[in-house]
Amino acid sequence: MSNVREIVGRRIAKYFNDGDVVNLGIGMPTGVGNYLPEDKNIILQSENGFTGLGASPAEGCEDKDVTNAGGQLVTILPGGACFDSAASFGIIRGGHLAATVLGALEVDEKGNLANWMVPGKIVPGMGGAMDLVTGARKVIIAMEHATKKGAPKILKECTLPLTAVGKVSIIVTEMGFMEVTKEGIVLKEIAPGVTVEEIQSKTEAKLIISPDLKPMY
Repeated sequence: MSNVREIVGRRIAKYFNDGDVVNLGIGMPTGVGNYLPEDKNIILQSENGFTGLGASPAEGCEDKDVTNAGGQLVTILPGGACFDSAASFGIIRGGHLAATVLGALEVDEKGNLANWMVPGKIVPGMGGAMDLVTGARKVIIAMEHATKKGAPKILKECTLPLTAVGKVSIIVTEMGFMEVTKEGIVLKEIAPGVTVEEIQSKTEAKLIISPDLKPMY
């Protein structure tokens, strides 16, 4: 699976409904904006102060003054609007987001999320993630299934400092599409070429296999 970002981005882009307002976090989640279906009006909000976030700019068409919250060059679609941080976080905290898509260092079977403190690294804090996980109606995690060293990222219990408790709704990796329920993590879709045994071997938490398990496209 050479292009994890594309696999994850394409699947998450299909999840939203027409008219949804969605926030994309920095890192892998930003790729979702490149694959949104043309037959749906999905409004992307950028934490640093605008709506109408579009796809990555074509080479040679970049505008250095248009960036997302992670400082990446992006585009603004016709009808987009810019505003200050107070208005941006008013949207987030006011319950106006249908969903937020965030990266993660760890997620566990209770829907807990750890995504801000890298061991051994000096970080300023969790930023807007704390607001996003409490303000959005759905929290969708976009991440690689395991660390670069092969350690599971979907755990029985998070070991890093938590960003949120019990807020994760959906987990999407290059291996599958999973829903967090009161009973545990349900594997609902599996990537082509991946077996149930393989995905479970790379997941510390015990997966509940949906009786209606489907291929992930």
